[in-house]
Amino acid sequence: MLRLTELKLPLDHPEAALKTAVLQRLGLPASELLGFTVFRRGFDARKKSDIHFVYTVDAEVNNEPAVLKRLRDERHVSVTPDMAYHFVTRAPADLAERPVIIGMGPCGLLAGLVLAQTGFRPIILERGKAVRERTQDTWGLWRKGKLNPESNVQFGEGGAGTFSDGKLHSQIKDPGYRGRKVLTEFVEAGAPPEIMYVSKPHIGTFKLVSMVEKMRAKIIELGGEIRFQARVEDFEIERDADGNGQISAVVLADGERLPTRHVVLAVGHSARDTFYHLHERGVHIEAKPFSIGFRVEHPQSLIDKARFGKFAGHPELGAADYKLVHHCGNGRSVYSFCMCPGGTVVAAASEPGRVVTNGMSQYSRNERNANAALVVGITPDDYPGDPLAGIEFQRRWEAAAFKAGGETYAAPAQKVGDFIAGRPSTELGSVVPSYTPGIHLTDLSTCLPEFAITAIREALVAFGKQIRGFDMNDALLTGVETRTSSPVRITRDRQSYQSLNTRGLYPAGEGAGYAGGILSAAVDGIEVAEAVALDMVGQSS
Repeated sequence: MLRLTELKLPLDHPEAALKTAVLQRLGLPASELLGFTVFRRGFDARKKSDIHFVYTVDAEVNNEPAVLKRLRDERHVSVTPDMAYHFVTRAPADLAERPVIIGMGPCGLLAGLVLAQTGFRPIILERGKAVRERTQDTWGLWRKGKLNPESNVQFGEGGAGTFSDGKLHSQIKDPGYRGRKVLTEFVEAGAPPEIMYVSKPHIGTFKLVSMVEKMRAKIIELGGEIRFQARVEDFEIERDADGNGQISAVVLADGERLPTRHVVLAVGHSARDTFYHLHERGVHIEAKPFSIGFRVEHPQSLIDKARFGKFAGHPELGAADYKLVHHCGNGRSVYSFCMCPGGTVVAAASEPGRVVTNGMSQYSRNERNANAALVVGITPDDYPGDPLAGIEFQRRWEAAAFKAGGETYAAPAQKVGDFIAGRPSTELGSVVPSYTPGIHLTDLSTCLPEFAITAIREALVAFGKQIRGFDMNDALLTGVETRTSSPVRITRDRQSYQSLNTRGLYPAGEGAGYAGGILSAAVDGIEVAEAVALDMVGQSS
């Protein structure tokens, strides 16, 4: 197979045009082309007057060596790499030990699936509920302002990514094409087939729910075991005089002890109590940078027009997204994060007395508003203390948002024009808020540190010069966004994937500080599962 890149075609090109472009690139008659498939399709919107598709195609031809020799100087033609997933080992029939996976978000789910597919019969412990029960509890917060601390946007089958845009693109390096394995499993579980080739694939919440259920059934069918409402309360670790240890068991909240020498820690970025338990047991943890800010909402039509010009509303383009960054005068950087075209702002709290926001879209992305987090980067210098000080920093501002919102899980909100001017908002404008259980108009300056407020004010004006209308008076800010990533890194050895000072403990995914999003977390889960499998059969990673 030959890979052809940078094939450019108009948005409204006829179906036959792509084949013609393939033949022209290869310099072949139609009789020499045996077939082709689209590997990637994106679009180039840098010039709003000339938006076009950009394809990467894998083609099968007669006499491939001769074609390659003739086109050896053509940088957009090469051999298609082997993208098939290859299991690193299989469990021996007499293997008695079973690995334990803590957490069933994208990381834990894919780690569990790969271990099940290779015969290791993993036990997956999820503190929250199965995805449909969890959905009911989540709606309980959104519709009635009733929070279940163990079943919400953060905790439960599918992880935080279940209630999101379902974005499946990532900037991670993936030479082993494990991301391809993730997408293949998602399609087999019911994801739209186009996620295999569109440049910025997404799924949406409703489709994710049924997908997660099908993947759970597959793990169980292959010998895995899944326990819901099974919160891990403690870890048994045998340590020597130098502080190095070996995990020997996990202890559940009901007192049950599960002996194991291989634990995948895939708990997500909001498992704060678990971080404290690990710290108490001497597991090496470091504070790490993360970001905090607000959600901003605009009319989706404004973003479409700014990004696509006369092509706004074109069915092949869908709802437009954006990615913005501004370096501020006070030394801080503000950037857009988790942009949700045609989506909603959602309540994402997991602890009583705190307000947290996030963004979500359905597959259709057809809601009236666009939303994104506008966040400020911070470092451990902003929250000095022990490795867990970042958790308390997050909690402080989540509690401030709860107070500013009226202490009902309504979120504090302010129009962009008022925020820039430094005055409280008293009435809404043209942008209707999407956040439920509701918003409370106020002054957001009490909900973040002063340096963050100053930076976001400056950035909004700067972004208005990049996207016309971004700083419109009626755009709405809703607070606060604090869970952009984990505030800790549970550092692991680069070769074995195990904790630096606790053998048998495999920190993985977002909660451990090694991923940021559905795809990267799932890929990390696969990599860690491979390391576990190799260690269990006595091979080096």
